[in-house]
Amino acid sequence: MSAELIDPFNRRIDYLRVSVTDRCDLRCTYCLPEGFKDFEEPAHWLDHAEMARLIGLFVQLGVGKVRLTGGEPLLRRGLTDLVSRIAPLPGLRDLSLSSNGTQLARHAQALKTAGVTRLNISLDSLNPDCFARITGRDGLHQVIAGLAAAKAAGFAPIKLNMVVLAGQNLDQIEPMVEFALREGFVLRLIEPMPLGHTGQRMPAIDLTRLGETLAARFDLLPRIMPHDAGPARYWTDPAGSASIGVITPMSQHFCESCNRVRLTVDGTLLLCLGQEARIELGPLLRAGASDAELIAAIQAGIASKPERHEFNEAPQKIVRFMAQTGG
Repeated sequence: MSAELIDPFNRRIDYLRVSVTDRCDLRCTYCLPEGFKDFEEPAHWLDHAEMARLIGLFVQLGVGKVRLTGGEPLLRRGLTDLVSRIAPLPGLRDLSLSSNGTQLARHAQALKTAGVTRLNISLDSLNPDCFARITGRDGLHQVIAGLAAAKAAGFAPIKLNMVVLAGQNLDQIEPMVEFALREGFVLRLIEPMPLGHTGQRMPAIDLTRLGETLAARFDLLPRIMPHDAGPARYWTDPAGSASIGVITPMSQHFCESCNRVRLTVDGTLLLCLGQEARIELGPLLRAGASDAELIAAIQAGIASKPERHEFNEAPQKIVRFMAQTGG
């Protein structure tokens, strides 16, 4: 058995994002449409043991980074049980979680104790009115409380993901930078992607030069990151205690260095954020497949991983929403 997953373009796949639920308690304008109810049936969800089994096979195949996502993962009952199952896996060096932060105050310490090593928190504005317009809910105070609880639990660094939306939160960028620098967070500014008709309605925005502009404004220095640190370009304060990053999947795609695949709550392996290529692992698992058969299916999937997304050439192509994709 190969100890690595190498796709047809010689990219080593060592990062798995796992959606533990497609449900969310927010309705962000770029993620889920208002009134959306076409969620996956709970009967089709992988249970914690099934998820842990599949994740374990990926780790056996050289995946060293796993991120638990949603929807909002903290809505999944018993999430810390799943964390405690996979955190000790030999070869797993990084177990992180993406959250909108609304439930974090109640769960931060338990997540840390169970074995989550890092947090990414979605936060698109510090202005309560702007936050409510984007998310469909007046929940900013809960997110701020969640961030405080995460710091108290010892999570560091904590990354804030801000999707930059033309006409909605451009004026919130500098307040967010100031907040991140003051609190010691890593702020990542992200171009919206055309996933589902909600994402496709978002005006395109080019953040290519934003990092340099903010670096000059706040006296930040370019930060050299390791090759597997992800797609963001970073600038840091002189003390190295806080950073800003820019992620540009639209204006400067990073497909040539893509190292990740996504597993949805029903066990579908999505091989590219912007393509429909997939392998249905859930039905195979529930039909009694052996580990060897599941590994063969995973390897077959990686062998069919597309070279790149086509968001710019075919922006209407992906009809699934971000919450259905898995972060």
